[in-house]
Amino acid sequence: MRLPSTTSSARRDRPRRTGRGIRLLSAILFGLLATLFPNPAADAHSFLESSTPAKDSAIATAPAKIVLTFNEPLDSGFTELTVVGPDGATHWESAAATVAGAELSAPVKPLGPAGKYTVDYRIVSADGHPVSGSYSFTLTKPGPGASAAPASPAPASPAPPPSTAAASTAGEGDVPPWVWVAAAAVLLIAGGIVAARISRGPSRD
Repeated sequence: MRLPSTTSSARRDRPRRTGRGIRLLSAILFGLLATLFPNPAADAHSFLESSTPAKDSAIATAPAKIVLTFNEPLDSGFTELTVVGPDGATHWESAAATVAGAELSAPVKPLGPAGKYTVDYRIVSADGHPVSGSYSFTLTKPGPGASAAPASPAPASPAPPPSTAAASTAGEGDVPPWVWVAAAAVLLIAGGIVAARISRGPSRD
């Protein structure tokens, strides 16, 4: 006895329904992944691609300005660029930073002592997010600004002692106390002698 034809048809349709279900489930999963994990390139911020002077470079001649090149045009607002010398305190930028497309630059004063200089920057990406960072380069020879650096004040020298001549002159004008004591003693002795003679009266011959 043969099975009904409907049974064989149901068996043939089962793989088709399974394939449709897999495709539908894949579409749902893909949509969830796209929602939870958006395209990272769309949210990427600006980053530094190159600089002049270059990062960690050693240069013998001081540059006239610092130039930073980023991967995309920058927002011209709220940008900063500073250059700090080897002492960690002295600033060598001479004017505010400016933006030209994807470049951020600032002029610097003639650099001074040899050593490591640190460049700090702050920019605003095209998507409005602030980005900050820093890098350094080394000046191998002192620049022209080294002679213009303020020198530390020399310690005050002690006042010279008075000269011997001045001391001797001052001593000659002062009478030692013992001179007055001796003079008073002489006067007392002389007065005693005179008083004794007067008290004895005239001498008898």
